Amino acid sequence: MRIAAGPLDWSLVNGWIPLTLLAVGLCALAVLLLSRRRTWWTRLLPAAVLLAALLTWLLRTAVDDWLQPFPDPLPTDVVIWTGIVVLGVCLAVFRMPTLRWKGRLGAVLAGLCVVLLGASEVNKHFDQYPTARTALNSWLTKTTRLTDATGPTEPALQVPAGKTVSDVWKPPPDLPKDGTLSHTPIPGTTSHFDARSGYVYLPPAYRTTPRPLLPVIVLMAGQPGSPDDWINSGRLVDMMNAFAADHRGLAPVVVVVDPLGSQFANTLCLDSKLGNVQTYLATDVPDWIRGHLQVAPARTSWIISGISFGGTCSIQLGVNAPQVYGVVNDISGQEAPTLGSLRKTLDKAFGGDAAAFAKVNPLDVLARERFPDTKAAFVAGSSDNTYRPQQRKMYEAALKAGMRAEWVLLPGGHSWQVWRPGLERQLPWLARETGLIP
Repeated sequence: MRIAAGPLDWSLVNGWIPLTLLAVGLCALAVLLLSRRRTWWTRLLPAAVLLAALLTWLLRTAVDDWLQPFPDPLPTDVVIWTGIVVLGVCLAVFRMPTLRWKGRLGAVLAGLCVVLLGASEVNKHFDQYPTARTALNSWLTKTTRLTDATGPTEPALQVPAGKTVSDVWKPPPDLPKDGTLSHTPIPGTTSHFDARSGYVYLPPAYRTTPRPLLPVIVLMAGQPGSPDDWINSGRLVDMMNAFAADHRGLAPVVVVVDPLGSQFANTLCLDSKLGNVQTYLATDVPDWIRGHLQVAPARTSWIISGISFGGTCSIQLGVNAPQVYGVVNDISGQEAPTLGSLRKTLDKAFGGDAAAFAKVNPLDVLARERFPDTKAAFVAGSSDNTYRPQQRKMYEAALKAGMRAEWVLLPGGHSWQVWRPGLERQLPWLARETGLIP
């Protein structure tokens, strides 16, 4: 394996680190399983295995059937690795009465090794933290404060009709090398939605005079999730700086927003009994951007994008607020906003009113209205057997509704293995469609 720049950049999903954790974890599990005591094999081991199986089943049932904090069931391999972690903990606990204090310490260490094994394999499934730097990125990435200098009052670069920003842009000699990241609240002034603070990425070209009027990407994470996910797992700043470096400092402005309110909430991204999230994203966020930033004003330069829940939210805003967002980049979204089932969704969000749901459900809206002035990309993982067919259905519905839509299939499943490139590889397309580059 090629050694990366430093330990923080060593891969946690490929190479020697996950292989070592796998080998050590399996050996630790074997150590916990084996014993010379007859009572271990006849009583304690069967009891530990049965308890682990029961706890794993209860956990899966609670998550998928009772609490339903996620719209889709837990992936099978995630359940299996969670079960192995529970088994390792149960084995360590059941070994305690049969051991002296040194042996008990060894059992605790073995149990911790099994926990690390499970965490590593779940991380590999979602590709959530490909490196330690990714996990620590919120603390390692420098943030700046939005000031009057970033506001909407600088002289603007004039772009003649038929030209792109890149055609007339001449970077100054003192152009900053990198863009800036700011952590900032975006209040729900009209919606009264209590959103968590978001982030604003400003590319190098933004800090020049005259200032080019750049397109803006309103970006969302999945559920569970937070705006931090795009800074950490998404490596957003590195991605945008790389694009800017390839385009003489030009890149979209990115505003990462929170459509959830908390880590495990599911607001459906609609105006409902669960909160006025559609109003937040269609009114409050655009108003805040226009009041605090200087960006291209036309809807054709405004992009709504997100992953999983955020992807579903993107197409919802694209069809329910087309006057705001002219470009949609739906990454691994669903065919409909859901709390796990249609009945539960209707009851909890709309008081059982199916007509109210149909009024804003994207498939229903696409079936009855046309969107010839909206551009959309639907991105899916080739091995995502749950969301890929739903994305394909949305893509075909968008085509029938007159959208200028494209279908993008990337290698991988429902994970950051698809979500990071789902934005990064789309940036040239987004920049062309919004008039930033030819």
